[in-house]
Amino acid sequence: MDDAPPRFDRRFEPRHGEAVAIGDHVRRVTARNPGPFTFHGTNSFLIGRDEVAVIDPGPDDGSHVEALLSAIGSARVSAILITHGHRDHTGAAAALAAATGAPVLAGPARVVPDGGAGERLDAARDAGLRPDVILSDGARISGDGWTLEAIATPGHTADHLCFALAETATIFTGDHVMAWSTSIVAPPDGSMAAYMASLAKLAARPERRLLPAHGPGLCEATSAAYLAALAGHRRRREAALIAQLEAGPGTVPELVAAIYVDVDGSLHGAAALSLLAHVEDLVERGRIVGDGPLSLSTRFRLA
Repeated sequence: MDDAPPRFDRRFEPRHGEAVAIGDHVRRVTARNPGPFTFHGTNSFLIGRDEVAVIDPGPDDGSHVEALLSAIGSARVSAILITHGHRDHTGAAAALAAATGAPVLAGPARVVPDGGAGERLDAARDAGLRPDVILSDGARISGDGWTLEAIATPGHTADHLCFALAETATIFTGDHVMAWSTSIVAPPDGSMAAYMASLAKLAARPERRLLPAHGPGLCEATSAAYLAALAGHRRRREAALIAQLEAGPGTVPELVAAIYVDVDGSLHGAAALSLLAHVEDLVERGRIVGDGPLSLSTRFRLA
């Protein structure tokens, strides 16, 4: 039921640098870039054996590129796929492309103007990413024994893609859905309205095995309920925001301090970005108004 909170799963053995088999078609190599937003590190996935697609080459780390190339061996790499343009996913793309000759494929990035409502709050974006191919929703990439479908899932970022592997009814979810934590949705590149629509989009698909870019996967038995719980979690945050504004106006940091009392204070900065995404959505829907442009310092009130 979506009124239950998400049950996060933090049980994960990264086995950094090793190629960990996940069935016959998939191997996972986890980069050694742990952190508060990457958990144990970025999961790069290798699809196929004789002909390989790489999903999320990971950070700019020579040892991780070497681990990927060692796992790939003599196989031909036909595609390097990017779920979204954050550096912990894209940093190794250029080195891997140079080593293998494979093209880099990604979704269309949103151009975010500087200043005002377009102030760049998302410092993780790889501004130097230059994909060889821009993928649209439903695009298919095929190799020897595998077919991947690009699924446009904006929300965490505007360019976010998930990839469905037809042969195993699996979706590689990037940062859109993770078992260990919720996803940060930070304007202007992130959008709460788009994120919620993308959750519904995945929930409507038949695939039920989900493999995120950080932490453990979700199995067929639990993924549907988990997607519903993530959506319910965001609806409760929205309701808490509206309830807090009923008590009076506030800036996003003030609202975070009142609403996120169950969250460690060191994470309040990230929480502020996600709450700003809720604010942006409610402003667009005419539910609240601000005394200035969309920003962390603007004071908001109910319309």
